[in-house]
Amino acid sequence: MLTNALIVLVTVVLMEVFSIVAHKYVMHGFGWGWHKSHHEPRTGWFEKNDLYAVVFAGVAIALIWFGTRGAWPLQWIGAGMTAYGALYFIAHDGLVHQRWPFRYTPRSGYLKRLYQAHRMHHAVEGREGAVSFGFLYAPPVAKLKQDLHALHGGRLQRPPRQDGATARPDALAARDPAN
Repeated sequence: MLTNALIVLVTVVLMEVFSIVAHKYVMHGFGWGWHKSHHEPRTGWFEKNDLYAVVFAGVAIALIWFGTRGAWPLQWIGAGMTAYGALYFIAHDGLVHQRWPFRYTPRSGYLKRLYQAHRMHHAVEGREGAVSFGFLYAPPVAKLKQDLHALHGGRLQRPPRQDGATARPDALAARDPAN
């Protein structure tokens, strides 16, 4: 049981590493066609970018299915992917983009740093020159500001505010008091 729990935990950590790489090189690369919707104003409940979650959920379901049919430890890897997906949903879709029916903007601690880091990711128009590609890991805000300045030299179309938030032009961001 301890080994299985460790596999789940390690999978969650490795999913964040995988997600950073996939976000930077796939979503902001050849997969921009789906991800672009996430960097534009959302008009409905869903955006094309949500297809990434569907694909990864399908992989997790398949791993759990094969694992429960004797291919150990695949079910535990699938469980770790599912746990990561739940954390992603809570942190990214809920906390940062507030796609929930209630609003919460963290005022201190790691959640505030996570919130600010991802809002700074959206400070850039388009797919080039973005910073902070993690969903659960957030680099220090001061470093992200330095990186943005180095990449853009003060030419941001939507510069981050002092608290790290940005002005993402969608209805949810407009209701965000930190924006």
